[in-house]
Amino acid sequence: MTDNSDKGSETTFDEVCRFLITVGKASHSYGSSTAQIESFLSRLIVLFGYQGTFRATATEILFAFREKVDSWQRIHLEAVPGAGQELNRLARVGEVVDAVEDGKLGVAEATQQLEEIHKMPQQWGLPLIAASVFVVGAGFALVMGSGGKWDAILSAFFSLVVLGIAVFLSRFGERVAGWLPFISTLVAGMLAAAAKFLLPELQLILVIVSSVLIFLPGYAISIGIVELVSNHVLSGMANLMNGLLTLAKLVVGGWLGVTLVSLIGTIPQADPGTPPGAVWTLVLLPLMIAALCFAMQTAPRDFLATALVTLVAILVMIFGGAWLGAAAGTLLATVAVVVLSNLWGARTRRPTAIPMVAAINLLVSGSSGVRGMLAILGGQTTSGEQLFFNMFVVAFMVLAGLLVGNTLVPPKS
Repeated sequence: MTDNSDKGSETTFDEVCRFLITVGKASHSYGSSTAQIESFLSRLIVLFGYQGTFRATATEILFAFREKVDSWQRIHLEAVPGAGQELNRLARVGEVVDAVEDGKLGVAEATQQLEEIHKMPQQWGLPLIAASVFVVGAGFALVMGSGGKWDAILSAFFSLVVLGIAVFLSRFGERVAGWLPFISTLVAGMLAAAAKFLLPELQLILVIVSSVLIFLPGYAISIGIVELVSNHVLSGMANLMNGLLTLAKLVVGGWLGVTLVSLIGTIPQADPGTPPGAVWTLVLLPLMIAALCFAMQTAPRDFLATALVTLVAILVMIFGGAWLGAAAGTLLATVAVVVLSNLWGARTRRPTAIPMVAAINLLVSGSSGVRGMLAILGGQTTSGEQLFFNMFVVAFMVLAGLLVGNTLVPPKS
């Protein structure tokens, strides 16, 4: 399967082109970065004995195919939807491509299977997703935000409200879906501000951010910076600007929600509640990691590896941050994630993005940006500026960690 003559009896040039287009669309939709997509497609086209050039951005993929060295190029521009993080579907795509590479599956059959993967239902249904969102909201407030008991409880319940809003409004198409971050944070801000009349010790900003974790753009901002540095300018700028736009919607929605409630009366202030203690952290940490895996649709066979890599990332970030500083902790955690993911991918022939995406989602800094801008709007200028600046510091530490990790243990593709 490595030259054009061998493939000629099995597939045509047109079938190979259609197959690569379908692979590119699927990989983009389910969580691969643009750099990974370009590298993967370039390797596949060589496998079939043809030539090709590929350019991926956040919104489209350019395919340029050539049957022979002196042939005319065939150009195809494919618009792609916003990238999601469907790790089960991404794993299925990897399995199909591996079968093609091993000669166990023909290109036509593989293309049909990829189309069926797109139509298949989610691995984990809405009830389990709701339970996961509930646990992640509470866990973030306690484990990552040092919140008190009521911060965690209200964050968990408000997360369910936000999920309900997202499910309901997603039925009305992309235009309404684009305003989900603003509407959801507006509601979360109003609920949190109203609850503060009864619970003055509530940490307002922490509860709002914990309630809207599903919309935090830290991953998009970090990937945008990574792509800019790796010379993927168009895709990097698109991801960075989309992330910042989502950040702005979240901040304005939260600020407006709190402001509307404050018109009713002065929101009381009090010292934050006391964190429940280390025992609750130890209990919630594994639950939060499992919930994150469910929320990202991790396949059962990849569940343990993804959870372990994510656990290592959190532990390295916490202890490395305590010993060397927060930035160094993030750097070391990212290196650990990349090395473990690449070793796992080489051993299992599974996409390295499966454990890597889940773990890095907990390392990236969207929450810092939202908390910082909300603090600035609330008059806490100094602390707000520090939190907002920290978002970019963490993004660059993730970039450095990716470079170092991939240098120590190169990915299989």
